[in-house]
Amino acid sequence: MALDKFGIARRIAQELRDGMYVNLGIGIPVLVANYIPSGMQIMLQSENGILGMGPYPREEEIDPDLINAGKETVTVLPGGAFFDSAESFGMIRAGKVDLTVLGAMEVSENGDIANWKIPGKMVKGMGGAMDLVASARLIIVAMQHTNPRGESKLLAHCSLPLTGVGCVKKLVTDLAVLDITERGFRLLERAPGVSVEEIKEKTSGRLWIEGEVPEMQL
Repeated sequence: MALDKFGIARRIAQELRDGMYVNLGIGIPVLVANYIPSGMQIMLQSENGILGMGPYPREEEIDPDLINAGKETVTVLPGGAFFDSAESFGMIRAGKVDLTVLGAMEVSENGDIANWKIPGKMVKGMGGAMDLVASARLIIVAMQHTNPRGESKLLAHCSLPLTGVGCVKKLVTDLAVLDITERGFRLLERAPGVSVEEIKEKTSGRLWIEGEVPEMQL
């Protein structure tokens, strides 16, 4: 079965390393905060001016004045800090963020990402995504493998306006984990119960498969 959004977030949490500074985008990416391995020290940064975010609050912890860049209520860990957007984007543009996790509407086989605009439709806009994809050391995309019409979102070339060029390194979708390589999408893992054939069918860009593809361990 394909993963739900929580399964995608859980798998991405496996990519975290102790001591990382991480920015989580709106949507599926922010759920990663709930799956940080116990004992691992991760500093979560939000471009609206928070460093040291924790998991989503329980009902009794909700503070309406404490929100992330997606206007969702959050918690802050001991030692967390608050600052203005200029300071926040100074951190991002100076390359202080080790990992950015973003959602996407399309990703191309060479790592281009389109995640901020669909012509003729109302979306939230780019936010800090263009700064993040230009400055973060590692960019992972969290998204559904296909759009609501069943069309692949993993393409040879993006059709939507680009957020960044050649910047994505890895994708975790509801079907698979893939690296971006010079040979296109490299299939690393498949979701439990999902076949390689289904992933092939739903990937429009070049797909590189080498040997036996293991199931994700969640």
